[in-house]
Amino acid sequence: MSRLELIAVIVNVLGVWLTARRKMLCWPVGIVAVILYARLFFEWKLYDDMALQLVYVIIQIYGWRNWSAVLKNGYTTIQIIPMTFTNIVAGLAATTLSSAALGGVMAVWTDDALPWIDSGLTCFSLLASFWSARRHSESWYLWIIVDAFYSLVFLYRHNELTAALYGMFTFLALYGVWNWRSAQERKGTVI
Repeated sequence: MSRLELIAVIVNVLGVWLTARRKMLCWPVGIVAVILYARLFFEWKLYDDMALQLVYVIIQIYGWRNWSAVLKNGYTTIQIIPMTFTNIVAGLAATTLSSAALGGVMAVWTDDALPWIDSGLTCFSLLASFWSARRHSESWYLWIIVDAFYSLVFLYRHNELTAALYGMFTFLALYGVWNWRSAQERKGTVI
């Protein structure tokens, strides 16, 4: 465990906790968090995950702007928008196909340690991030699955602190489900 990994863990936990609480500060904290992990993934030769962190910067900026627009429209809290079943299935199907394509490319053209798993987790993380930025509570269910698998990958790679981080992310995602769903139920409508 390096000092960089420890700092990255702390900043990432803070960012996810702020997101679960629907706090705008989650976005700038998230940008710092993903930059720190991009460096770590490069060192660990997890290139899809490294690239994912760089794409996360773009998604973080998009989410920040999207959530800010809600507050500019006079709302005092971040509105949660439910998804249709059709949109969920379409998103999952497109992500599965993307995962297979990216996995093939990474297996042939890189020395990625786990190309198929890395690609699948990368693509599904992108989908969950996009859903979070769009304020869909369904993102938390996908994060539960992705984070649990990431935790196993990092245990396998002997990156115990990062495995623990993704274990914490799994529990924070459970908290996110509860918090966002509770907020919807308290209002009786989408908030």
